Amino acid sequence: MTALIASVSLTGGTAYAAPTTPVGGEALGSRGLVTPKGAKEPPKTEATSFVIADVDTGEVLAAKDAHGRYLPASTLKTLTALTLIPKLDKDRKIRPSENACNQEGTAVGLTVKATYKIDDLFKALMMSSGNDAAMALAETNGGLAKTMSDMNAEAKRLQAYDTVAKTPSGLDKPGQSSSAYDLALIARAGLANPAFRGYISTKTSKFPAPKGYYEISNHNKLLWRYKGMIGVKNGWTSKAQGSFVGAATRDGHTIVVSIMRHEGYFWDEVAKLLDWGFSVRGKVQPVGRLVDPVPDVQAAPRSSAPPAASKVTPAAQPPLLDTAASKQTDSTKTIGSVVIGGGLLFGLVWLGYGIRRRRGRSRA
Repeated sequence: MTALIASVSLTGGTAYAAPTTPVGGEALGSRGLVTPKGAKEPPKTEATSFVIADVDTGEVLAAKDAHGRYLPASTLKTLTALTLIPKLDKDRKIRPSENACNQEGTAVGLTVKATYKIDDLFKALMMSSGNDAAMALAETNGGLAKTMSDMNAEAKRLQAYDTVAKTPSGLDKPGQSSSAYDLALIARAGLANPAFRGYISTKTSKFPAPKGYYEISNHNKLLWRYKGMIGVKNGWTSKAQGSFVGAATRDGHTIVVSIMRHEGYFWDEVAKLLDWGFSVRGKVQPVGRLVDPVPDVQAAPRSSAPPAASKVTPAAQPPLLDTAASKQTDSTKTIGSVVIGGGLLFGLVWLGYGIRRRRGRSRA
């Protein structure tokens, strides 16, 4: 039984609702192998889905079922790290909850009796794939619900539309999904973040314990085996099977490979896919592209003051009488003088009449 999430069509173990315009290019909507014309096919892999791409240019060099949606397992931690690194102070110290310490699956061994730096927890997340560290980071970020909202918002910003995060660790949960394309997209964004890059490339580190420390090591075996390996993340659950996204650099160029749903040992296959990527980069027509994040659209700040166009300064508004006078002709001036003069004469007559009346009343 497959571990797929999308549910529109089911063919050969792949359920995938192809979008009208696949992100990254039309060819990436195919569920089959897509390779550049004139180039030899990439080495065979037992992975159901994979992407090989040039990180520097974003060019997708080859792919198979690039947008097929699968359970990501711990490769989803790449999104967790990318989302939370900018939000959490790496020097902040926290004491994890019992809930965090008791997470099922792979753990780094957190205990409520110790305090940890956020920096330590990110190492545990990306090196040791600690599900306990993932939950501790999520709780520090304001809780599980907020973190899931933040992660899914980050996925949308990256245009990783195949990705739906339901857990910060990648533990299987209904509705959770990603794709080989999205994993490559997320990894590329992570590689641009120095802190993210530092965590994924660290081979060993001292991790705090209630008394002293112990050593943790990176689960990415290619860090020790493959020349130029930067790292990124591997994952496995019984439902998701094996998944991996990794990047390496040679001669100033970086290639990323992502695979999903592999039944067995994939390290040698990934190494060969990386070799193929380096051999063809810059020499072939790409089959697609890793798209850039959605640009931030900043709305104009709101103000309680009226728009500038409606403001009129006193100097710009001529006095009312001056404006009226400037529009008068000789005839209107004459008429105006008669009216004003008549009004003054009537006022004087009325004033004299009032004085006489008051005098008459004072005598009675």
